[in-house]
Amino acid sequence: MSSAKKPMRYAHCEGHVDMCYDETGKHLLTCGCDGDIRKFEGLEDDDPVTHRVGDVVYAIACKNERFYTASDDNTIRAHTLSEGDADGIVTRFTAPATHITFNHSGSRLIAGASDFTVKIVDVESSEQCTFQGHTAPILSVALHPRETYLASSSCDGTIRIWNVSTQEVVKTLTGLPKTNDFGSTKTLCRLAWDKDGKFLAVPLGCEVQVFETDTWELSFSLTDDSIKEMLSIVCFTPCGSYLAASSHDGAVVVWHFKSRRQVALDSHEKRLTITALAWNPSGSNELAFCDNHGNLAVMENLLPGATEKVETSGAQENGDQLMDDIFDDDNDDDMLLEASNRVTPGDGDGDDASSDDEASIGKIKKRYSQMIQDEDSRGPDVDTKLADEAGEIPVAAVAPPTLAPTYEPTPLQPPFQSSSTPVHLAHRFMVWNSVGIIIQYNTEEENSINVEFHDTATHHALHVVNTLGHTMADLSSEAVLLACPSDHDNPSMLVCVNFASQDNHKEWSTPMPHGEDIKTICVGDGWVAVATDKRQVRLFTVGGVQREIFSLPGPVVTMAAFGSQLMVVYHSGLGLPGDQCLGVHLLQMTSRRKALIHGGQLPISPKSTLTWLGFSAEGTPISVDSVGVVRMLNRAFCQSWVQVANTKTQCKGKSDHYWVVGVLENPQQLRAVLCKGSRFPPTLPRPTVLLLPFQLPLCDLSTDKGSLEETFWRSNLFSNHLDWWTTQGYEVDDTAKMNATIPQQEALMKLFALSCRTERESRAVELCRLMPTQHTVQLAIKYASRLHLLPLAQRLNDIARRKAEEEVARQQEDEEEEDFRDALDAG
Repeated sequence: MSSAKKPMRYAHCEGHVDMCYDETGKHLLTCGCDGDIRKFEGLEDDDPVTHRVGDVVYAIACKNERFYTASDDNTIRAHTLSEGDADGIVTRFTAPATHITFNHSGSRLIAGASDFTVKIVDVESSEQCTFQGHTAPILSVALHPRETYLASSSCDGTIRIWNVSTQEVVKTLTGLPKTNDFGSTKTLCRLAWDKDGKFLAVPLGCEVQVFETDTWELSFSLTDDSIKEMLSIVCFTPCGSYLAASSHDGAVVVWHFKSRRQVALDSHEKRLTITALAWNPSGSNELAFCDNHGNLAVMENLLPGATEKVETSGAQENGDQLMDDIFDDDNDDDMLLEASNRVTPGDGDGDDASSDDEASIGKIKKRYSQMIQDEDSRGPDVDTKLADEAGEIPVAAVAPPTLAPTYEPTPLQPPFQSSSTPVHLAHRFMVWNSVGIIIQYNTEEENSINVEFHDTATHHALHVVNTLGHTMADLSSEAVLLACPSDHDNPSMLVCVNFASQDNHKEWSTPMPHGEDIKTICVGDGWVAVATDKRQVRLFTVGGVQREIFSLPGPVVTMAAFGSQLMVVYHSGLGLPGDQCLGVHLLQMTSRRKALIHGGQLPISPKSTLTWLGFSAEGTPISVDSVGVVRMLNRAFCQSWVQVANTKTQCKGKSDHYWVVGVLENPQQLRAVLCKGSRFPPTLPRPTVLLLPFQLPLCDLSTDKGSLEETFWRSNLFSNHLDWWTTQGYEVDDTAKMNATIPQQEALMKLFALSCRTERESRAVELCRLMPTQHTVQLAIKYASRLHLLPLAQRLNDIARRKAEEEVARQQEDEEEEDFRDALDAG
């Protein structure tokens, strides 16, 4: 259908422009990159009211005589509609908000921002709910009419459906192009729910995909042959009968939603990208839009008008004639009256009903004449309407079929490179560890990799032109390891720069077999490992010699290396709903190959994913999950994993996270970067590494007993690496061992004194059994004697004697082992 399009007019400077109507439909409000808000009283308004609210305004919305703006100061502010006066700050983000919308009443504001978060804010109380999970700037947000679901689209390529009450994702849709910045996206992916909340309209590619609420299955798609570029925005008319969509090249298409027929087609006169699209809420058949050059335009008479009414009237007359033909027989009238006036128990004798036969027949005909229409004019709800109308006549009720609940397995966590930030970012960390930092720059002007070393004595900084498109990296004190995925023409490639080599040729590369892609890499002491999508782990020397190859039981998640240790995490099966089921291999890569852990389970928190895997500076395996829980392998207790910290408890804001870069056991330090309102740090300015404390999750930590017990067991756990070093043939200084036991002895003595003062002698005996040396037990005996606890002192004498015997036996074993090693060296 042809439309009347008024001449375009200038509104803002070139760039992203947003617009909306006020609730009366009399005013158009626009915002843009010039930081101004303009209020037009119709498109012909030559002197719009202008308000200055910032340097750049990204989004605008109007509700309840106020308009709300999202500017470059990372805030959403309210202003009075009449005067434009500031009316307070509604909420803040850590990056500019990109889209604003409201619920029907205007009591709740919904916004998404470039810091990857979505918020629902109560306008009056400022209470807010934060939805986190996207890994790139938010493009669009839309709240379900019943406010049970929230839909959001993001530059990470996904559309997520959230349960508002639980703040959990119930469905994730994919198919959007990925980008790292709101300003560079080709689609705004502005979502829209239909008026009844039964369907969600999503612009994907060159069509509008309509998903059914609750099942989230694709119900149908709306498209047209005239659409040549990607659709970007969809919006429903106030009545909900029509849906408009705009594309990247300025096309505007309108469909009748129920019949799925295209009713209007128009386009931007210069084929510019449309950045905002809105129907006039007054129902005046007016559609306004803005483009990326700052122009504002209005299209009128888009929807079918008088012509459709005439056609509808003709169809109605045909329907009336058909009803007369159907019911022109008196016998039929009698049958209808009998059904309509059938007496049921408790209804009386029905005599009054028989006196109004003629009127009843007229009512029945009128009621059902609306339903005999052309099949093409029927929408999805016609069957429901028929059923509702038929229900007014007493007939046997048919129960609707019950749908069995469908089970959706938890999506498997994709593989990732530990200590790296997302690949879609233009500037990202490829790795940050104890040796140095590797940063990738991927922009239109540059695609390169910089390698920086914490200690310049290790090696000077390196600059690599990223011609192969490397996305994975690892760094050690002797080599830089890089890897790239395959493309249509080139295989997945592994590149190693062995800067510790004395050769002239320090770099070597190896392509993967056809159809096999590298997913994660790591470099150890003299060797490197590569895990692929074929569930293969390939080993090489740092010089490029191929070594062993072995298969994994499931898809790889990530890997880490330290010295001669290789740790591989993979999916071992489907977890409980919302959980990941991860397996772990811990291998010893020395001349004597040995599996320290083979096929064990890697524990992570419920409803979380693995975010970091590595080793402490002393060589103990460490893992971190998305909830912030840090776990360490306890080699002394059945190779079990124990929680040693929770970074989330150290965050002040709900949107803040810590990004772990390293762990030290002596001194006890958790090295991490604070990410304000994000999960990943920016490359500039260079983040500051903070030191976080460790704490075991023991009970009653607020009491002296609980605090001392936590100190003892944490000190005991963080000194286990000394025994590990001894088993690996390293010489450990006796002074280091003694210093490691001092905090344990102090904690045990304080606990012993506390037990004696509270007259808990059995507990005091148990504590003495935990004391590491016979000397510490002697101190406990002296303390008990001073308190005149002679029976306790006698019981402790037996423990001291056994401790002394154990120390003598241990010393003899050490001497015999040392003599044996000396004999081997001499032979």
